[in-house]
Amino acid sequence: MTYVFQKIGLFVLTLWAAITLNFFLPRLMPGSPADAAIAKLSQNGPVSDATRAAIEAQLGVPTGSIWDQYIAYLGQVARLDFGVSYTFYPQTVSSMVSTALPYTIGLVGIVTILAFVIGTLIGTAAAWRRGTWLDSLPTLTGSFLSTFPYFWTALLLLFFFGYVLHWFPTTGAYSATTTPGFTWEFIVDLVQHAVLPAVTILLTSLGGWIIGMRNAMINTLGDDYVTFAEANGLHGRTIALRYAARNAILPNLTGFGLTLGGVVGGSILVEQVFGYPGIGYLLFNAVIGQDYPLMQALFLMITVSVLVANFLVDILYGVLDPRTRR
Repeated sequence: MTYVFQKIGLFVLTLWAAITLNFFLPRLMPGSPADAAIAKLSQNGPVSDATRAAIEAQLGVPTGSIWDQYIAYLGQVARLDFGVSYTFYPQTVSSMVSTALPYTIGLVGIVTILAFVIGTLIGTAAAWRRGTWLDSLPTLTGSFLSTFPYFWTALLLLFFFGYVLHWFPTTGAYSATTTPGFTWEFIVDLVQHAVLPAVTILLTSLGGWIIGMRNAMINTLGDDYVTFAEANGLHGRTIALRYAARNAILPNLTGFGLTLGGVVGGSILVEQVFGYPGIGYLLFNAVIGQDYPLMQALFLMITVSVLVANFLVDILYGVLDPRTRR
């Protein structure tokens, strides 16, 4: 419990630092939050002081001392109130994030977990049967797939399976003629739209998990406790999974925690290519449109998700490797 409480304390301290940094960074930037909106209006003519004051009031430009703003900001974060989006006015930032988040978690989250599990199992098997075709085939295939960037693979799949063969839709999360809801028609349409983005993420990330687990597993198989287990006549599957893989998976587990934390940020390039309305697609539009409230909320959400994922990995580390609790 001492180990757990230490990790909780570190998590709370880091979370406070991230929230505080997220508060000060936009305020260190030149200009006010209303400047982007006023710049758009100024293209049609001069903007009066009254119009500027009205825009600042609508967009919720902070007033008062920096301490008062900080206290108000903490209250807004606790209420998940991040103001109004500049780009998609008058929609609130919270409503836009809550709409896009399920698509990202359902696509990138599930595919990331599948890639980690499949890659770890294949890497374990490749290391245990090293020198055979079960080792060379996954290793070469994984190395080959890892060389292709996300956007290139996405464009290739989109061209052949979307435009040439017409097997899958080319954009969006569902068809415009389909009504969202818990119906079989909508679920099938949702899955069809997610196939190409999911395959893109799976193909480009699977090789890293395979190679990483294989290399760590080979190093672990040379340790004395594995030789001792073999000398005692333990079954090969027991040695591979309960002894070698349990220790070899620790480096992969660290990378998985960072990757899983970044799931909330979405896959910007993949979502942009397929027009998938996830967090990555939303973040890209926020940056292009200089939507500071939306960017601030998304950056904070990504930071918090990475912290939570690392916290869970630290706890899992203590379960898998008792040495970390000392």
